[in-house]
Amino acid sequence: MILSGLTYICFAAAVGGVQAQSATAVVKSLGVIKAINGSAITLAPDSGPEVTANVQPNARLLRLAPGEKDLKSATPIALQDLQVGDTIRVRGYASQDAKSIATLEVIVITRATVAAVSDQIKQDWQKRGLGGLVESVDATAGTVSISMTGLSGKKTIAIHTAKNTIIRRYAPDSVKFEDAKPSTLADIHSGDQLRARGDRPADATEMTADEIVSGSFRNVAGTVNAADASTGTLSVQDLLSKRTVQVKITSESQLHQLPVEMARMIAARIKGAMPPGMPGAGSGTAPSSAPAGATPPGAGPASGATAGMGGGMRPGGGAPDFQRMLSRMPTVALADLHKGDAVMIVTTQGSAANPGTAITLLSGVEPILQAAPSGSQAMMLTPWSLGGGIPGGDAASQ
Repeated sequence: MILSGLTYICFAAAVGGVQAQSATAVVKSLGVIKAINGSAITLAPDSGPEVTANVQPNARLLRLAPGEKDLKSATPIALQDLQVGDTIRVRGYASQDAKSIATLEVIVITRATVAAVSDQIKQDWQKRGLGGLVESVDATAGTVSISMTGLSGKKTIAIHTAKNTIIRRYAPDSVKFEDAKPSTLADIHSGDQLRARGDRPADATEMTADEIVSGSFRNVAGTVNAADASTGTLSVQDLLSKRTVQVKITSESQLHQLPVEMARMIAARIKGAMPPGMPGAGSGTAPSSAPAGATPPGAGPASGATAGMGGGMRPGGGAPDFQRMLSRMPTVALADLHKGDAVMIVTTQGSAANPGTAITLLSGVEPILQAAPSGSQAMMLTPWSLGGGIPGGDAASQ
């Protein structure tokens, strides 16, 4: 659902948006078919009220392939081939009340075609995408440096942009990719979360991005105070701020359970990184209580802990891809969370009057928060927020 916005944008660029020149002029309306009754189509535009498109007997109906910008490549389609959910642009004469259009032309991208193309884009984000926290931005050079933190430590990746790189930014309180707006490098700041799609050799420290999506999000690590599935709200005692944080859970939110073995291995990694003398600090090697297959911090991934993650390892070896791992972890429901459960959440910023909306929630993180009582070290997991789900397979994600 999240990635269908990409196809929708391509279609909009090809056939244009809502245009109206005068009461008697030809008008165009772009939107999604909500209902079909004979030759009358109820159209839900991208903005504004619904419109009834009355398809005239001599109307021209064409199917446009996603990504195409030339109507010469469109193929004829019959009225009965249209389905609810298809994206169309209609052209014709509007009624005086502007509630209907005597339609002379219908250009369509069918729902099945959109879904197929969206799936291809989703898979490409999963295959060629990476995410992390923004460290610095050089708008003059067209480069963004992001940090990725995993079991093998922290890594800095330089994301290079070109003239044709698509740059988008998430809306302030939305986790939907289709709500992301065109943006520039100047809108990206240190501390933002960023997801890029492009080509880079395995374990390389540079990438030239085809597309970038970024946003400013809030990280919460703490214990559940209360969970209300009926209202979709979660109350969490945040370890960092020492305050109670209210979070909204929606159908777009990704809720996952971290496997016990992986939680313990990450906890061992955190303990090994703590300065000597700190509570829980280790000597740089995995403690004797670590699960079988765990490796010393910084020594690379452990096959025993990642075997069940369904393809999280990068082809040819190297550090595991946590974004892909997250998308393959077991899902949980809000009703499965109880008072005292440890969670790590990435949310939209929200406001005093409007709580943030959860993008990603990870439960089963008790060993991690025990290894990082202040919660700061636990935030090593936050780059996962823009992983397999937003926009790589949602949320989003997604």
